Amino acid sequence: MTATAPAPATARATAFLPRLVLVLAALLATLFTAASPAAAHAALTASDPEDGAVVATAPAQVTLSFSEQVAMGDDSIRVLDPQGKRVDTGELRDMCSGNTIRYGTALHAGLPNGTYTVAWQAVSADSHPISGAFTFSIGAPSATDVTLPTAQAGGGPVGIAYGIARYAAYGGFTVLVGGAAFILLCWRRGAAERPLQKLVVRAWVILTAATLAMLVLRTPYTGSGNFSDVFDLDGLRAVLQTKSGASLVSRLLLLGAAALFVAVLFGVYARRVAGLGPDEADRAEREADGPDQTDRSDEADGAERPDDTSDLTFGLAIGGAVVSGGIAATWALSEHASTGIQPGIAMPADILHLMAVATWLGGLAALLVALHKVPGIERAAVRRFSRVAFVSVLVLAVTGVYQSWRQLGSWSALTGTDYGQLLLLKIGLVAVLLGIAYVSRKWTARLADAPADTATAVAVVGSAGQTSADVSRETDPAAVSEGTVVSRETEPVPAPVPADPERAAQLARQRAARESALEKRVRDADPDRAGLRRSVLAEAAIAVILLAVTTVLTSTEPGRTVERETGRGSTATAVPDRAVKITLPFDTDGPNGKGSVRLELDPGRVGANTLHLWADSADGTPFYLPEIKVAFTLSSKDIGPLPLVPEQAAPGHWTASGVQLPLAGEWRIDVTVRTSDIDQTTVQKTVKIG
Repeated sequence: MTATAPAPATARATAFLPRLVLVLAALLATLFTAASPAAAHAALTASDPEDGAVVATAPAQVTLSFSEQVAMGDDSIRVLDPQGKRVDTGELRDMCSGNTIRYGTALHAGLPNGTYTVAWQAVSADSHPISGAFTFSIGAPSATDVTLPTAQAGGGPVGIAYGIARYAAYGGFTVLVGGAAFILLCWRRGAAERPLQKLVVRAWVILTAATLAMLVLRTPYTGSGNFSDVFDLDGLRAVLQTKSGASLVSRLLLLGAAALFVAVLFGVYARRVAGLGPDEADRAEREADGPDQTDRSDEADGAERPDDTSDLTFGLAIGGAVVSGGIAATWALSEHASTGIQPGIAMPADILHLMAVATWLGGLAALLVALHKVPGIERAAVRRFSRVAFVSVLVLAVTGVYQSWRQLGSWSALTGTDYGQLLLLKIGLVAVLLGIAYVSRKWTARLADAPADTATAVAVVGSAGQTSADVSRETDPAAVSEGTVVSRETEPVPAPVPADPERAAQLARQRAARESALEKRVRDADPDRAGLRRSVLAEAAIAVILLAVTTVLTSTEPGRTVERETGRGSTATAVPDRAVKITLPFDTDGPNGKGSVRLELDPGRVGANTLHLWADSADGTPFYLPEIKVAFTLSSKDIGPLPLVPEQAAPGHWTASGVQLPLAGEWRIDVTVRTSDIDQTTVQKTVKIG
């Protein structure tokens, strides 16, 4: 077989790809360098009383401050005494003002001395549930029967079920959009093929079912975690009033419009395409590629052009783009893209990203089904998909770079956070996928059109409405002997169904075997087509893993937020009216010398500040330290180090008041930790004081 060279446009695109990679890498470096602080998941930034604090008298209320807007209910903050009895009034107080996000709950009067536990739960602005717990003491610490919860909000069996529904929703959306795009943009005759119809319809069913499941599971997912709350109508009513609930309902409404789109695509459109015949449909598809792609021999022969499907194709393409973009927007408007910095840019970028993923990976699934189940697919359709996939990858690269910068913000977050590590895994999978796609492009260039006898068989099947078993029966004496009357000019007349069920089942198995044999013979007629099929199968396998990683990534706390909570970035930025919080891991190289120090400087500005230090061992318990010292240095003004020895307030907790920082700037905080008479180390962090 003669190999066919890639088209000039494809060659130019391939040559352009290395330059594009260099440009995107430079853009990524620039964005990370210029990153500014932001958050996506909400984080608890302060509390009153503070974690581990010992207060002289019982406070009138407990307040919590967050990094961004959260949704809370009357039962979101619970305060428990040492015996586990609830001592708050159960009434949520909204104390938000300007950029300060603060909620609280009142406490009963006359609380006795002892250690109290505060447990809280909320829903972040990006739709993910968050929770936490801490303790404070009145008078002096005491023993408590309350165990701090270790399970995270949104976990347990309900969290697993909700996560499965999320995976299914992303997968259904990808195949639904990509399958329809493959038909309209690459292979119009695919609309009349049953395997592709089943693929797209099943994707619609999966996406609809997953959306319904997420809607009814939303109440227990963000609340108690009990499946029985699925039947809580008041909880469902409350969910419908949230941003996430509104997005899920909007998605269901858009899926109704998508059902109409699918009905037209596989109804009127499929019949019109099937009526054109293979040659005429192929000509219409070439005309859709542009006038240069039109078969000039048709004009030379003076043949009358048949009515094509251009107008209906254009209408379906526009309608499908609007509906699929709307469905993609239900994710963008309710998850990471809707919070943090630049939401006005992030949400459209997220929509484009999702659409590009679906067009590429969903189209890949449709191509795989076509190669395995529809032997008559032409090389032109595969090459059209190659061009569509190339454009999708370009969109993915640009929007992916922007999203990575927005959610990470620093190079350290790329390797030092779960979000960054998952992102690196995703990038690696995309690189592998592109490598396999390159192999597929080489097979496409060598791909020959279907052999003559195969094309004839497919044409007969398509025009007469026969199955491959019907075609095989035309030359099968056994089929004729069973009473089937066949003719190449007329459709076969089926024989009467035998009265004996066992005989009927035997005949059905024989027909299935003949159909499978003919399908395999047609499918394996071209070895290059088989090679393409194998490479596309490998692409599809990697794509499934890539979708799974992407789904996990959407529910993982972004690197920006993690670094803000733990202080692992190169510089912690002070935010007005919010305390500076950093976490410094240490290792003195001695026995039991590993742990971490949590430091809080409140209010984190020029003038007097209050310092709190908590030392935790490797297992998370309070760490007894013989000595801990702090020093502040402002190198740009040659100030410091300003030494400070905090006083121990409780086991593993030290405080100091009246910490004076005279000037604004980037202050280096040095914390010296001693775990024994000879084992000590100094850890440091630079913070911005405004």
